[in-house]
Amino acid sequence: MRKRELEIRLQSVRNFEDPSSALEQYMTPATIAADMLFEAYSRGDIRGLKVMDLGCGTGMLSIGSALLGAGMVVGFDVDPEALAIARSNASALGADVDFRESLIGDVSEGADTVVMNPPFGCQTPHADRPFLERALALSDCVYSIHMASTLGFVEDFCGRRGRSVFWRRTYKYDIPHQFSFHSKERQTVEVAAVGIR
Repeated sequence: MRKRELEIRLQSVRNFEDPSSALEQYMTPATIAADMLFEAYSRGDIRGLKVMDLGCGTGMLSIGSALLGAGMVVGFDVDPEALAIARSNASALGADVDFRESLIGDVSEGADTVVMNPPFGCQTPHADRPFLERALALSDCVYSIHMASTLGFVEDFCGRRGRSVFWRRTYKYDIPHQFSFHSKERQTVEVAAVGIR
């Protein structure tokens, strides 16, 4: 599958019906998801492997991993409503994904690769840290999305655990007006996708 084909297919993934601001539920844009996942795929980190998506939401990264030929995909999220949408999305796209309800701290099984778009920490400071900590504990290979302004922190965080960022790419991330505290119709922020080993 070509990257453009993956992006087109991921554009049909349905968003949250009633997103939670506390959980920072913003769907990963298909363009960013496809680009990061295709990078992982091209490096041999998806096809035929066990991939886990921590904080999978409605399934964007989980489904993309399955479409790229992962041997097994497991998506974890705390929100049962998001998981119901994720299962519907996976079924519609013919993607075999095992979606499970769980707190991130309770996930104990390992994976060849972890993919994730954790909370950026805009509502709860440092909300991405438990995700990053867990991902590094569960896998030798992690692809994750963070605010570009926190890239230095992410690199230091990984370095203190004997790991390093081997790939990075920045994107413009459009955040739609979906919560009462949003003052603009749409806001653009800069995010960074990183690969960690």
